[in-house]
Amino acid sequence: MPHPNLTGPRLDPASGGRARQLVIILHGYGANGADLIDLGRAWAGTLPEAAFVAPNAPESLPFEAFGGRQWFALSERDMREYTLGAEAARPVLDAFIDQELARHDLTAADLALVGFSQGAMMALHTGLRRAQSPAAILGYSGLLPGPDTLGHIHTSSPVLLVHGAADDVVPAYHLGAAETALRTAGVRVSAHELSGLGHGIDERGMMLGGRFLAECFADGSVIGGGGHG
Repeated sequence: MPHPNLTGPRLDPASGGRARQLVIILHGYGANGADLIDLGRAWAGTLPEAAFVAPNAPESLPFEAFGGRQWFALSERDMREYTLGAEAARPVLDAFIDQELARHDLTAADLALVGFSQGAMMALHTGLRRAQSPAAILGYSGLLPGPDTLGHIHTSSPVLLVHGAADDVVPAYHLGAAETALRTAGVRVSAHELSGLGHGIDERGMMLGGRFLAECFADGSVIGGGGHG
């Protein structure tokens, strides 16, 4: 069965030159690429040589939601569903990543995957399993699907997790659970729980993310310490 071709809003590098980095931004359940492409505008000053793309997820919602999309269906909202759904959607995202890297003539060392909520699940599940490790994986307000399936992960990607302490959609305990599972699997991970923040991305999160991406692109190895803010 052929993979659907994903499309979504794009931003060219602020430098005006060719892209030297690629940041793929994955939206959450019920949203679309337009919902998150402004992250690229916010980071353009920090990452002037980066191209940004925010693909629309491959599936429409089972109900009318003003163009909202999903990476996979949510009905049970349990770890089994998250894991099976993320695995089922992974080939579509993998194909899109390959296509975008080829479009810009870039390699995995020039790639960052960023996701919010369900998009964070996809960024983590797919990014950790790429044959060539991305330079960075950044997850906002998400969770780690299949924490018990990381035994065969061999990735050099540093991971940053950012989560609101007041998140009532994906509770903040998922942050600690993901951090523990990733550390156990040998992944370099930094986790920040932001006080007073619900299910969203605020200026603190955008600053943490922009700095993390710039550091990872600069040398592929720097990762900041975790903390509570």
